[in-house]
Order: sequence, then C-alpha cells, then structure tokens
Amino acid sequence: MITSTRRVSPDKSEVRIAFTLGDTSDLKDVEDPSQSFPDLEQRLQPVPPCVSLRESVQVYREHCRMARELHQVKHDMSLLEERKRKLLAELVEDERVAMEIACLEEEFRVLSEENRVLVGVHTELTNQTRRDSS
Repeated sequence: MITSTRRVSPDKSEVRIAFTLGDTSDLKDVEDPSQSFPDLEQRLQPVPPCVSLRESVQVYREHCRMARELHQVKHDMSLLEERKRKLLAELVEDERVAMEIACLEEEFRVLSEENRVLVGVHTELTNQTRRDSS
C-alpha cells in the first residue's frame, strides 16, 4: 500500500491519500479495452481505464454499459422504424381497399335500383301483354 500525506497550505490540515497497486482482484474482469462501439462517435468512445484506480475502472465499466445500452436503443429504434414503415404501407393499402369497397357498394346500390326499375317495367309489360292477349 502506498500512503502519501501532504499539507496543501499552512492553514489547512494534512490530506492523507492511500492506494494499493498490487490489489487488483476486482479489476481483473475489466471489459476488453480494445472493444469499440462502431455506432458511437469517436469522441464518445470509452477510454480504457487506469487499472490501478478502482474509480477509473468503475467509470470505464459504466461507460461501456451505457455504450452497449445506446447501441441496443438505436437497434430497437431501427426495428421500430421498419415496423412503422410496414404499418404505414398496410394503412395505405387498407385505405385503397376501403375506397374500392365504397365504390363497389355505390355501384351495387345503383345497379340494384336499376334492377328494381327494370323488374317493375318487366312486370308492367308482362301484365300489359296478358291484358292485350285476353
């Protein structure tokens, strides 16, 4: 263990700093410092830690975790954007089909009315033919 004591100024009390260079047991599982995050801007890439400083390793781990989380969020967003495009295409198709159905319903209504009129004319002509032949 290395211990250093310093007095910053004559009117301040001493500051004691202690750290160990040999005890790196919980620092051994630091992520591979060569890992990179291609979708992260260069200036935002995690900087490899100073493995002798526990806080540096903790900051590095947190930075890597956030970079992975950002990557996942961006991936999820791209999947959602693709799903949105597909749903919009389906919506456009559904609207086209709905308009076609509305046109066909109108055509059916017109033809049904025309059929009703023609059946009436046919009935009237049939009755008139019977009267004339009797």
